[in-house]
Amino acid sequence: MKLYVDSNYLSPYAMSVFVGLREKGLSFDTILINLDKAENYAPQYTGFSTSLRVPAINDKGFSLCESSAICEYLEDCYSGVALYPQNPADKAKAREIQAWLRSDLMPIREERTTDYVFRKPRVLALSAKAKVAADKLFLAAEQLIPLGSNSLFTQWSIADTDLALMLNRLIFAGDPVPARLVEFATFQWQRPSVQEWVKLASKY
Repeated sequence: MKLYVDSNYLSPYAMSVFVGLREKGLSFDTILINLDKAENYAPQYTGFSTSLRVPAINDKGFSLCESSAICEYLEDCYSGVALYPQNPADKAKAREIQAWLRSDLMPIREERTTDYVFRKPRVLALSAKAKVAADKLFLAAEQLIPLGSNSLFTQWSIADTDLALMLNRLIFAGDPVPARLVEFATFQWQRPSVQEWVKLASKY
């Protein structure tokens, strides 16, 4: 299997798939795509990537892009650690969380890029719109994470990693975040598969 990721390891979506592959115990080759040099528009990439974004995988000739679709494919096709809860309602909720984190909260994603998570650049104050988005994130996260738990469901899922990354955009920038959510994000960030990606990103 081949995994295509951004050459500086900053894509949160590439991280999600990388973690999924590691949790499944699958061997794969990582292919770095330099987005600044528009390598995602090169013929060797446009030939199989529908969205021309990262991540993408090629599994024995089958190509797939979009991180949540890839994670669902890995779950359906391979054994190993489950990426999603087995209970249908919880599985649907995990997919809902993934879709929400990818489609909403744009002010946070714009003002707290993953540079803040992996590179820690100079911090600028959040705009009013980003503060509203942060409050929305906190409200939802505190409702989603059961009291006394550091996981969304009874066992880890890929949605835990995705939510922790979104929270860490703010935590690592020094923005005020409720203590219970800091505890959740800190716990999830220590997962070995996550730390492997963090170490790769820190090299660039």
